[in-house]
Amino acid sequence: MSDVAPLVLKKGEERRLRAGHLWVFSNEVDVARTPLTALQPGQPVMLIDGAGKTLGSGYAHPNTLIAARLVDRGGHALDRSLFVHRLNVALALRERRYADPFYRLVFGESDGLPGLTVDRFGDVLVAQATTAGMDRLQDEITDALDKVLKPRSIVWKNDSSARAIEGLGNEVRVVGMPVEGPVEVREGALRFAADVIEGQKTGWFYDQRSNRDRLAPWLKGASVLDLFSFAGGWGLRAVADGAASADCVDVSGRAVQAVQANAERNGLGDRVTAQAMDAFDFLKAARAERRRWDVVIVDPPAFVKRKKDFKEGALAYRRIFEAAMQVLSKDGLLVACSCSHHFPRSALVEAVQAGARHLDRQAQLLEFLAQGPDHPVHPAIPETEYLKGALFRILPA
Repeated sequence: MSDVAPLVLKKGEERRLRAGHLWVFSNEVDVARTPLTALQPGQPVMLIDGAGKTLGSGYAHPNTLIAARLVDRGGHALDRSLFVHRLNVALALRERRYADPFYRLVFGESDGLPGLTVDRFGDVLVAQATTAGMDRLQDEITDALDKVLKPRSIVWKNDSSARAIEGLGNEVRVVGMPVEGPVEVREGALRFAADVIEGQKTGWFYDQRSNRDRLAPWLKGASVLDLFSFAGGWGLRAVADGAASADCVDVSGRAVQAVQANAERNGLGDRVTAQAMDAFDFLKAARAERRRWDVVIVDPPAFVKRKKDFKEGALAYRRIFEAAMQVLSKDGLLVACSCSHHFPRSALVEAVQAGARHLDRQAQLLEFLAQGPDHPVHPAIPETEYLKGALFRILPA
């Protein structure tokens, strides 16, 4: 790496890195010895502590709060061979857990590749680079993915909002064979169609798969309401796992069309409905009509995207959970989820409990839910644990 540069930290600021974290904040850099302004966004760097000892190799961004990310503690160059090694390590975990090649293959920092996400859909891979460092290394990553997995297509779906923080533009491009139309996702006994070109995120939410598995034993003969349904993962899985029916609701007309198509694809069209409507509006109308379901699943987008949004976001979670309880049967089950890192599990439980008491109902917490094993949590990096949820039984007081 001819453009590698030293990045020296202030004395004592290496402690968090030595404890396992991978981020360097701008106020931790000794700018007198290594001015950040001399670096280019995404430039490879060698991280050095205040005493002159090498901490490892990574990449920098002079214009963001996270000024650098550590990639390799051995100081290895950020090249194809490093990516091949990391991909093989990540693949070994997934192949131990999943019989079929449908999973998140790379989960950023947790797989030693900060700023990179890769989802696998059989012989199609969907990759996202959310940092300038990984954006610069797309060719090396592409070569490594090709060597390790030999996919038919690699979709670089670089349209995440996180890229704007790094000053990156959005683009979606395909390497290899063209991807025409949706690709297949297998989950449980079902086959779904995922739009990996224009769909949300990478086209599918693998992080909830284990939670959908855990819900299965509770579903026999139940009526299910799936709010924020996206392509119907929760609702369709529920019916396939024993529920009598599922009503799916999503504000996106495209998502509703996907639910309907996936229901027909799996022979569930007569037991699944889909409606394009705001979840809050749907619940208000359902309450007025005195409609009831045995199981209500609430899996919304992040209401707390930043720490300063906590108060407003917590109120939104409380409102949606309370409204969901109002359309539950007397002995109903509530699946309450949050993908907001800044909304801890304790706050989720508190929101459900507060809503239940306001309605003069009793909540029993049956199980905690979390992101699946293809989204491993890095113990030193709390930010990698973002998905949390719980299964509640809601009873009359």
